Amino acid sequence: MEFIVLGAGAVGCYIGGRLAAAGETVSLVGRPHLVDSLARSGLLLTDLDGFETRLAPAALRLATSLQQAFDAVGAPGRGTAPVILLCVKAGATAAAAREIAAVCPAGSTVLSLQNGVDTVQRIAEYAAGLQVLAGVVPYNLVLRAGNHVHRASSGALQIQRSAISGSMAALLCAAGVPTVLREDMRSVQWGKLLLNLNNPVNALSGLPLRAQLAQRDYRAVLAALQLEALDALRAAGITPARIASLPPALLPPVLRLPDWLFAQVAARMLRIDATARSSMWDDLQRGRPTEIDELCGAVVRLAARHGRSARYNQSMCQLVAAHEGGRQWSASALRTALGV
Repeated sequence: MEFIVLGAGAVGCYIGGRLAAAGETVSLVGRPHLVDSLARSGLLLTDLDGFETRLAPAALRLATSLQQAFDAVGAPGRGTAPVILLCVKAGATAAAAREIAAVCPAGSTVLSLQNGVDTVQRIAEYAAGLQVLAGVVPYNLVLRAGNHVHRASSGALQIQRSAISGSMAALLCAAGVPTVLREDMRSVQWGKLLLNLNNPVNALSGLPLRAQLAQRDYRAVLAALQLEALDALRAAGITPARIASLPPALLPPVLRLPDWLFAQVAARMLRIDATARSSMWDDLQRGRPTEIDELCGAVVRLAARHGRSARYNQSMCQLVAAHEGGRQWSASALRTALGV
């Protein structure tokens, strides 16, 4: 099985890098500045459990476009087309789907490793001939210094069960990426989205995740966002899967506990590297578009379809959209701004 990672950022470099380190054929397609950095310095992969491996530049297949990567590994006569691991930001899904449809033969497999709950449907809209599978990456990944990707929390990759995903999961597990096959990917995606509602809270706080979660007022904001999402999910008849150490319904009440008690009850939730932050924090720092519409925006849309209100999530969308570079919201100020 050959792989092309389209969108080689933190997620793409980690998953693709682990596969490449295990001897699989992997091409990383990324922005020119990242490709240049990898071509100069190679790729360093580490995790919070002490794992470390380096891939020399010569061991990496690098490209700045899908066509370039496909010409190298997916040319006619090579048999099965490469599996595309789609790791672009959710807002770039439509453009990526068009590119895949233009380059890859009909029936090619695409595994979406993106945030949000609608990316698979969006890919199908622009590339109807593809076999698109949903995937959920449950852990935090940090891209450091242009060529170092660090896994800062734990969990198993979850991918949609299909005829090909069994073989894919076996290769991922052998490469040191624990992978679980799931039938209920919509529930899994919503379970992950509940956790990702902390992304904007963390981004606005300006703090590392562990330091932010240690403050009760920040957690109260997250709990309010999650309660609206859980209400909308109940109305829609969707049961979110358990992704964290706690069942979804218990997340808000645990988040509201006093700091000292939360630290004990949620010890596994707080097993995060002290420097880890959300990808949305990084987007705000770099002035890039965020995925707020795929997270809080998805809650607002689901709630509206079922006659529910999601005013906290709507307010969070507005705060992130209006965010000024360099500002850090204190826990009390953010709670007051949302009226929680």
